[in-house]
Amino acid sequence: MTNNLINTGKVSKVEVLKQKSNFLRGPIDTELNDGNPFFSQDGIQILKFHGSYQQKDRDLEKAKAKGEEAQYSMMLRTRSPGGFIPWQLYVALDKLSDRYGNHTLRATTRQGFQLHGILKENLKAVIVDITKNMGSTVGACGDINRNVMAPPAPFKNKPEYDYAREYAVKLADLLAPQAGAYYDIWLDGEVAVTASEAPEVTEARKRQGAGTAKTNISDIEPIYGTQYLPRKFKIAIAVAGDNSVDLYTNDLSLVVITNAANELEGFNVYVGGGLGRAHNNDATIVRIADSIGFVPVAKVYDLVKAIVALQRDYGDRHNRRHSRFKYILEEWGVEKFKQVLLEYYPTKLADSRELPPFKYQDYLGWHEQGDGKYFVGVSIESGRVLDREGLQLKTALREISEKFHHDFVLTPNQNLLITEIAADEKEEIQKILDRCGILAPDQIDTLVRYSMACPAFPTCGLAIAESERALPDILARIRKLLVRLGLEDETFVTRITGCPNGCARPYMAELAFVGSAVDEYQVWLGGSFNSTRLAQPYVQRLHINNLEKGLEPLFFYFKKDRVEDESFGDFCDRKGIEDLRQFAETYVSELPEEKAKGKRRDVRHRVTLSAKSFELLKKAVEEQGSSMKDIVEAALEKYLA
Repeated sequence: MTNNLINTGKVSKVEVLKQKSNFLRGPIDTELNDGNPFFSQDGIQILKFHGSYQQKDRDLEKAKAKGEEAQYSMMLRTRSPGGFIPWQLYVALDKLSDRYGNHTLRATTRQGFQLHGILKENLKAVIVDITKNMGSTVGACGDINRNVMAPPAPFKNKPEYDYAREYAVKLADLLAPQAGAYYDIWLDGEVAVTASEAPEVTEARKRQGAGTAKTNISDIEPIYGTQYLPRKFKIAIAVAGDNSVDLYTNDLSLVVITNAANELEGFNVYVGGGLGRAHNNDATIVRIADSIGFVPVAKVYDLVKAIVALQRDYGDRHNRRHSRFKYILEEWGVEKFKQVLLEYYPTKLADSRELPPFKYQDYLGWHEQGDGKYFVGVSIESGRVLDREGLQLKTALREISEKFHHDFVLTPNQNLLITEIAADEKEEIQKILDRCGILAPDQIDTLVRYSMACPAFPTCGLAIAESERALPDILARIRKLLVRLGLEDETFVTRITGCPNGCARPYMAELAFVGSAVDEYQVWLGGSFNSTRLAQPYVQRLHINNLEKGLEPLFFYFKKDRVEDESFGDFCDRKGIEDLRQFAETYVSELPEEKAKGKRRDVRHRVTLSAKSFELLKKAVEEQGSSMKDIVEAALEKYLA
């Protein structure tokens, strides 16, 4: 990999823009009040650092008459380390969504909230209101450290959870931008401080020579310099045995290690995870993080600075598709990475501490906090907080927050925990949940419970196919198919995204759909229920109309050949993609209704191919997403005709 030190070598236009932006001020400072309903392309890039994306309503784009002006709006995302949402902030967000947004809130897969539909002219008013109510959006997007995740459960009798939450906040503060552009532009220079950062964080940021080596580092931004990072950087803090944060998908993950006295000793360190990729571009990859060792708590800030600075100096600043931290690990390997890391953190890391197996945790339903109080986990399907027929989720959360003043915590799986509930409040809160149609965990179809979707249409400019809006129907059809096959009690992790960027972490799912064309999806199989294993691509393009036809062979094979208590993801991983494809090639429906239609197994004859021809056929299957049978028959018909 080329060593792209700051301000040297060939760089992308975005890099030049960042350097000329006066630490993220321009051109936002001039465009905010220029009378246009939109920001320029340069403005859009810098706007991300302030927590906002410019979007268009793509439904209107499709329907509008030719020559009509595009309808622009802004998405605004909160910076909420560990998913913590003070009750005052929630009430403010709820009201803002009605006054300025599209009347919904959306819980993200990184424990923040998104507001959609904000007009440019109202953006400043919304940000001011958020900051006045103990919130922030700075650094929620852009080439910078993003929201730091932590297990959401507010246990008071499990110190490791307290440590995870504590360091999520401290690392978020350590890596927050320091130049003040956010306050200058949106708050007219007034610094809204919701909580003072820990003195140890301030001292660690200023400390030079420990994690901030190399050249051209500004005093104004002592970690990021003038151009910030080559791309976004994601951090999660996990608790041993609890993988609610999907730790393997992050650029940097830390696992809390405590001693017998429940004192924090340090963290196991994982680096190089990342799921963004592009279709038909083998140079873009999905990757899970590598374990590199253990860091004592006294050195954690220096190590985190060192890893971020290494990405700052060695990340690709020319090709943004190749600029994420994972490419350094993929191309260097762990050992070379450790050697270069010594230039920034000149102490060899100790061996990782042994950990118990990780489990999936969603914390839905009622739980004791360990201090005599309770928290309750509420499912938010696809993360969308809204009121609709039969479900008044938005009403329920507004009523509870206003009446009881209990803080919320967002989970990495798009759900929400209501915390600090006294024993004598449980009954009344449960009545509100019941009245508003919010289901208890055992009333939720498990396919729905363990699913996630990105927003996709109509707001995301990168969407190729539907995601959030398609998921309910897809899950209902899958459940119906499972019932017909005698697998009515089966469940697995299902995720869907409208494009290959992977915002809903599909590449870790047991079954995933990744948008590849209008109404068509790439299908991935074989991730694990506890999100510790990557899935693999099975079909390049499955049309939504062929969902049952594409999945029935897999589910039938699973029922027929699974071992005792084997999950669907483990089955697919054990069999392997080629074996699954070969079974599907010769499968004829076993469903009674299909047989009743008079369908029968086609007469099949075996033809032996040369190794070269077979490899060409396999390549065609991967590229076209068709079956071997269909490709061979089409080729023969064309040739013999």
